[in-house]
Amino acid sequence: MTDTPARTPSDRPVNTPVRATGVRQVRPKTEGWQQAKDETGRPLLQFASPKRGKPPVHLADLTPEQRVEKAKELGLPGFRAKQLAKHYFQHWTSDPADMTDLPAAGREELVAGMLPNLLTEVRRLQTDNGDTIKFLWRLHDGALVESVLMRYPGRITLCVSSQAGCGMNCPFCATGQAGLTRNMSSAEIIEQIVRANRAIANGELGKREHADERVTNIVFMGMGEPLANYARVMHAVRTMVDKKDGLGMSARGITVSTVGLAPAIRKLADEDIPVTFALSLHAPDDELRDELIPVNSRWKVDEVLDAARGYFEKTGRRVSIEYALIRDMNDHPWRADLLAEKLNARGRGWVHVNPIPLNPTPGSVWDASERSVQREFVRRLNDAGVPTTIRDTRGKEIDGACGQLVATEEDQAAATAAV
Repeated sequence: MTDTPARTPSDRPVNTPVRATGVRQVRPKTEGWQQAKDETGRPLLQFASPKRGKPPVHLADLTPEQRVEKAKELGLPGFRAKQLAKHYFQHWTSDPADMTDLPAAGREELVAGMLPNLLTEVRRLQTDNGDTIKFLWRLHDGALVESVLMRYPGRITLCVSSQAGCGMNCPFCATGQAGLTRNMSSAEIIEQIVRANRAIANGELGKREHADERVTNIVFMGMGEPLANYARVMHAVRTMVDKKDGLGMSARGITVSTVGLAPAIRKLADEDIPVTFALSLHAPDDELRDELIPVNSRWKVDEVLDAARGYFEKTGRRVSIEYALIRDMNDHPWRADLLAEKLNARGRGWVHVNPIPLNPTPGSVWDASERSVQREFVRRLNDAGVPTTIRDTRGKEIDGACGQLVATEEDQAAATAAV
């Protein structure tokens, strides 16, 4: 592992970016919706989940020991819980008809008690070549969430939601426009994976490469801020990586993303689960990031980068920096230089930058950077010794790319009609 000692806060350079470059500076603003603000006029941040009816307790919400106790409460031997878990996590089914190793008498009651229905598919959109599917799910209380399933050569990735809506109120993200509806349960998160695996097994994701295909990679980049729903997300992650009583996935194939909740990043570093950590930074300077990512008013760029560096030091896992390149807003050459300076001040070999061209919206302030600007931004970072690769995004044509997940009026109508 290549690395150099990180500087202490006292010996890091103080950066005063030079802005007199003659390059246009566009300020972030909301378009077509009113951003919620607090009494001081600042963008409203929602960390606490609004109180709503809780989803039914599901096998995936419980530890293996709790599953045994739940089966006994239902009047059945504890080992039946392990049989149910095998059907659910290995065969991706909640259908009693598939569980012929369970006694016919009481089978449906057992399944209903431990595998209650959590997600109802309202609609799905699929790309022409069939390698990307966006699912719209209705939760038990009518809340709507989306997940996106993507086939790549040699891997299958699922972008999962962790909250219905989002409370981080970022002006460029469609998900945040309606605010936070509620946190999702651990089982609601896991169920997205199980349903995706069932779709793959049924041959619904384009041409299959082999018979045993399943989701190999998870990215917490759907609806919601994962670290604002910390306990449930971490229980879901533990279930994903549990090889004996869960999905048996590789922790290295799971990416947990955040807009910068520094205390939760430090907590994640102590979990001893080597997931990939991704920080959605989008600006290296507090002046712009305060407007672009409202949570920056709580935890500034340097504190968040220190927490990200701490994650690397604790886990040895290289951190990803997500950076949406937005024309004339955050794509200036001096910002690439400042980003490289801040990252290198904390050592070498600990980070990788993934610039993401924003989904084009002609005439809007939210538009993709010009290709030449993208190349220059990447060149400056690479020349400064910061590994940087433009990230491919999928699902633009079905509104399934980064920042596009939102329950539209059309979705709401479809959900109502499906009830």
